[in-house]
Amino acid sequence: MHSPTAPQPVSSLWRFSKMHGAGNDFVMLDGVTQPIELTPERARALADRHFGIGADQILLVEAATDTEADFRYRIFNADGSEVEHCGNGARCFVRFVHEQGLSSANPLRAQIRTGIISLYNDPQRGVDVMMGTTRFAPADVGFDHTGLETRDQGDDTLWLLPVPGQAAPVALSLVSISNPHAVQVVDDVKQAPVATVGPFIESHPRFAHKVNAGFMQVIDPHHIKLRVYERGAGETLACGTGACAAVVAGIRRGLLQSPVVVDTRGGSLRIEWDGQALRMSGPAQTVFTGQVDIDALCASLARKEIF
Repeated sequence: MHSPTAPQPVSSLWRFSKMHGAGNDFVMLDGVTQPIELTPERARALADRHFGIGADQILLVEAATDTEADFRYRIFNADGSEVEHCGNGARCFVRFVHEQGLSSANPLRAQIRTGIISLYNDPQRGVDVMMGTTRFAPADVGFDHTGLETRDQGDDTLWLLPVPGQAAPVALSLVSISNPHAVQVVDDVKQAPVATVGPFIESHPRFAHKVNAGFMQVIDPHHIKLRVYERGAGETLACGTGACAAVVAGIRRGLLQSPVVVDTRGGSLRIEWDGQALRMSGPAQTVFTGQVDIDALCASLARKEIF
């Protein structure tokens, strides 16, 4: 009589790819062919730019739980928080799935926290992502507008948020694209107070779930420059949903017309919006692949956090 075989311990060695979309960088994990238990602590360790691989977000690809989707992917910010959507990450997701041989389907349907999005991988022009539904009510971004003044511009309602040290309040457009955005127009994005006003808006107590703070400079009706201070990541070189939110806000304000080229610090994106369908096109590139010992990495980060 043979003794039952003892269960094999789950390996702490994870295969990964490092990718970026217009400079917004990601650690990509295949949770389909290897067991991955991604916790906030482990996400922070992977994203750490000194002890870890370094990334704005960690993307975990898993088997879909919705029969209408090909895969599910989850998004963790550098601070370990899990979020609803990431446009640049979506483009990297479809390239990763194809490069890893997980599927050859094109387009792909991806299950995210708030629904299903469709993605098309074009090796020549980049990746097209149908970004889903846009919403504009304060409740859609978890915004408490009690007592705030407003100003109408075009079809948009601007919410006037006082900022310490500034004589005039900031006029914010609120846009939800599965995740929340607050967009302001600035004269010169290079000189915009992203490092100070960005975190103030991102963590303002009026936003129940924090918010992505966008700073948009209009060049002409089909061209903007953009910087975004993202929830849980700080300023990134590009923000896909932030680019979409800025374009939608600009069109509603009467400042822009579709399509719009969005220049970010990491590259350019093309956004199209007809009032209903929202499409983003842009690059997705693999930088390197490797293997990481997640337990050893977490132990290193724990030592760092003693002081």
